Amino acid sequence: MPQVTSVSRTGRIRPIVSRQSPHVQAFRDLARKRKSNAAHILIEGRHLLGEARAAGVAIERVAFTTDLLTTAETAALAEGLADAGAEVFSVSGPLMQALSPVRTPSGIVAIGRLQPASLEDVFARAPQLVLIAADVQDPGNVGAMVRATEAAGGTGFVACGASADAFGWKAIRGSMGSAFRLPIARATLDEALTGARKARLQVLAAVPRMGQPLFELDLRPPTAVLLGGEGPGLSLGVLEDADSSVSIPMRPPVESLNVAVAAALVLYEALRQRSTAP
Repeated sequence: MPQVTSVSRTGRIRPIVSRQSPHVQAFRDLARKRKSNAAHILIEGRHLLGEARAAGVAIERVAFTTDLLTTAETAALAEGLADAGAEVFSVSGPLMQALSPVRTPSGIVAIGRLQPASLEDVFARAPQLVLIAADVQDPGNVGAMVRATEAAGGTGFVACGASADAFGWKAIRGSMGSAFRLPIARATLDEALTGARKARLQVLAAVPRMGQPLFELDLRPPTAVLLGGEGPGLSLGVLEDADSSVSIPMRPPVESLNVAVAAALVLYEALRQRSTAP
């Protein structure tokens, strides 16, 4: 097995040996819960770390298990992070269990800095296709919705009400790196709808049934798609504020779809229409 490169031999990688280290506490605090609108995010794994760096996310701290640092590839990664100004640490396998939020850690966990976008940023890029999540509480669903938004050419995402933190580690993992690139804001639902109106977007509210069929709606104009949380969906007052309601055709006895699946279907219909528009 290749030996550790000069990064560790020159002391640029510092060992952490105690669970009481303030560095350990910083990772653990982010794993439990981020503060609202905080800039720091927790990144687990080599793939997401690479996605974050490629997107320009500033990496402030990163920890590697000592066995990973014995490979030339990982040692070179550590050296590059140190060159970019990150604090780089080596930890034992058991200590990585304390640092990482996942049950089976990859051996790499990092803290980055990423400031959420403003509502103006989310609604800025035309032709707008913005997804607004109202009370979507499962972070995996939020992450999948962010991923679908970017994949379908969406221009922004807004998390409202009791929605899970789009920059929490579970949602970031679900987004597979899309959270690092897509403009994402946190706002109240009233603020999000006001922003959409100010930007002259049509507001479509997704409902399980009795809305206009998805494939009959014109999604080519600037559009905000509003989806409610798992179970209760959108309130009557919100539905009345929307320009139109939209439903995805479903064969009985199916009555509803997972919110992330529904979001993806609406977004991809918008992509289809915009791709074939004259």
